[in-house]
Amino acid sequence: MSTMRAIIAGTALAGSLLAGTAAAPAAMASTAGTAVGAAAQEAQGAKHFFGPYYSKFGGGESFGKRSYFKGYWTKSGGRYWFYGGLFDRDRDRQYSYVWFKWHDRFGHHTKVFKTFGHSGFSKFGGFSKSKGFDDFKIRVCEGTDKFDDCGGWGDAF
Repeated sequence: MSTMRAIIAGTALAGSLLAGTAAAPAAMASTAGTAVGAAAQEAQGAKHFFGPYYSKFGGGESFGKRSYFKGYWTKSGGRYWFYGGLFDRDRDRQYSYVWFKWHDRFGHHTKVFKTFGHSGFSKFGGFSKSKGFDDFKIRVCEGTDKFDDCGGWGDAF
C-alpha cells in the first residue's frame, strides 16, 4: 500500500512541476506586456499625484470633518493639465473652497472654486513651459467666505 501512495504522490508532483514550467513563459509574456503598457502610458503623460491638502480647523471640528483637495497632473502636447476633487466632509451647509495659484512669465494668477459636497476638476490648466509656467499651488478653505479657515498653500508642481 505504501508503494502505491509513493507512486501517486510522485505522479502528482511531476504533474505540478510540468504545469509550472508550462505556465512560466505565459507569466513572463504577461510581465513583458505590463512593462510595455507602462512605457506607453509614460510616453502619453504619466500621472503625478499630489495632496491631499486640508482646510484649517474651525468651529471645534475634528480632523475628519475638514475639507480637502487631492489630485494629479499630466503633461500632454507640451502642456500641463491638472485633475482632482474638492471634498466637503462636514455637510454643515457652508462652502468648501479650493484656490489654485500659478506663476508664468505674465506673473501670478489665482482662481477659486466652491462646493457644498464634492466637485471634480478635469483637465484644468493647459499651462505651457514656453510661456514660463513654473509653479502651481493649492489651498483649501471652508466657511461662509472664501477666506475662512484656510489651510496653507501646498505645492502641487
